[in-house]
Amino acid sequence: MCELFIKADAAQWQSRTHSLRIDGVATSIRIENHFWDTLTEIGARDGMSVAQLITRLWHEAMDADHDLGNFTSFLRVCCARYHALIADGEISADPGVPIAGHPAQDILMREAARRGLRMN
Repeated sequence: MCELFIKADAAQWQSRTHSLRIDGVATSIRIENHFWDTLTEIGARDGMSVAQLITRLWHEAMDADHDLGNFTSFLRVCCARYHALIADGEISADPGVPIAGHPAQDILMREAARRGLRMN
């Protein structure tokens, strides 16, 4: 089982830093290449660059009153959720289908229902 992970491309877990501006403030984000690749794919689905996607995630998370003390962890979880939502069939695996075209509220309600079933 572990061979699938151990013999994977080692470049995927090497970290890389990107510098960008959010509301005119320069910031740097350092995460592994796998997550940069995933963020690139997510952004491209809705016609955004990685910097535009990250800025949008920042703004929407702040608007939702989320504590973003560890923003890089938030980005990693966004990537994991993206892959999990595809695996669960909740969003299309086709990178040509925009994420914004999926019914977010319906998906979130189904997720909440599944969590409730697992807890009982």
